[in-house]
Parts: sequence; C-alpha cells; structure tokens
Amino acid sequence: MDFALDDVQVELKSQARAWLGERYPLDRDWDAPQDDRWAELGELGWLDVADAGLGFVEEALLLEEMAYALYPGPYLAHAAGQAEANGLAFDGACDVVSVDPGRPLRRVANASPETPRLRAALAAEAVGVAQRALELGVAYARTREQFGKKIGVYQAVSHQLANTYADVELARSLAYWAAWCVAEADEEAPLAAAAAKAFATEAAVAACERSIQVHGGIGFTWEHPLHRFYKRALWLEGFGKRPPELRAEIADALLGAAVGV
Repeated sequence: MDFALDDVQVELKSQARAWLGERYPLDRDWDAPQDDRWAELGELGWLDVADAGLGFVEEALLLEEMAYALYPGPYLAHAAGQAEANGLAFDGACDVVSVDPGRPLRRVANASPETPRLRAALAAEAVGVAQRALELGVAYARTREQFGKKIGVYQAVSHQLANTYADVELARSLAYWAAWCVAEADEEAPLAAAAAKAFATEAAVAACERSIQVHGGIGFTWEHPLHRFYKRALWLEGFGKRPPELRAEIADALLGAAVGV
C-alpha cells in the first residue's frame, strides 16, 4: 500500500502554500481587518473539492496549509461539516472572546464538536501550526549567535527542535490517517480522529512553546507572530474534548469491551 501523497495532492498542497503565503505573509498588519477572500477560494475550487473529484483528504491538506498561514476565514467549519448539510446554523457572534483573535467565535445551533470529521480537521490545522512553529524556531537557531556560535549548536536548543520535528512528523501521520478514514467512511474513523486530535493539538502547543523558548526574549514580544500561532494551537487543543478526555475515549474503545466496562 502506498501511503505517500499522489501528484494531485502534492500539487494542491504546493499551490495552497504559495497562494496563502502571498496573501497572508508573516509580516502582514495583524491588527488590520483580515480579508478571508472567500470568493477567491470559491474560484480556486476549494469550497467544493468534490467537483474536482477530490475529497476530505484534500480538504485536510488545505486546512494544514491554512493553519500554516493563519488564514482568518471559516474554512474549518466549511470543511468539517459544511454547515447546512449537517443541520448546523450560525446564529450570530458569540459574546465570549476567543483565545485566538484570528478566529472569532460564533454561536452554532444543533452542533457537536465531537464528530470524526471535525476532529480530523482540527488535527490537520494543528499540524500546520506545529510545522510553522518548527520552521520559525529552526530559522532563528540557524542565524542567532551567542558567545560567537549559532545557538543551534547548543543542545538546549537543538534537542528542543529535534523533539518538535519528531512530534510534527507523527502528528502529520495521524492526521492524514484520520483524514483518509473519514474520507473512506472507514470503521476506524472515530478512533483515528480522536487519536489525531489528541496528539496533533498537544504537539502544536508544545511546538509553539519550544519555539518561543528558542527565540528567547523576542519570542515573548507582542510584535513577533509566534504568540498568534500559540493562541491558535491553544484554541485547537481546547475546542471540544481535550487530549486527556480523548485518550480516555480511545482507551474505552480499545479496552472497554475486554474489561467489561
């Protein structure tokens, strides 16, 4: 069995990285209103991938790239359930302030955050955040000098980034597995999505925290974009069941019947 992305998926991911990178660069004015360019997404075919013979795996790849760029629009809700098809209805802005200013909260009627599709979508976004946090940390470690040496040569820095790299690769594998299970309506979709959401969101939070540490003082400043990725990671981890609850759910699925629970 070939677990690699096919040529179409690789091209889609590459085009999404380029399109989003041009329109949502890291040096953009974060305090200005963020245009979600929803009409342009429709023209690209991202709002109805089925028309191109694609499915949820491709939407997961787009979600990964959107999180990598901190895209401000509601593509997560669209890809995770396509509100109208699942009986979901947005009924206005929420009074509670989101931990992630790049993702305002909305009230949703008749909605559950615990569907495998939504969990898989959250995992895909978490991979994008974790990947960007890793790259920011690596880039800084390659250029920042202390005591006449690049800080990347010090184990306190390099080991942190190595741990993040391992986490990101495992999170990506779990996220892609979950996306495939959802796309194929596989019987393991609930288990795969729970595992992916639990691990990937924790990995994203840890990746951001390590990158902030690697950056030292500048990583804690308001001007640096890392805190925005950190807030997105915290949002992803906290939406729906948190990782410990998901692990309990996984344990029950694996062991519940065997132990008579």
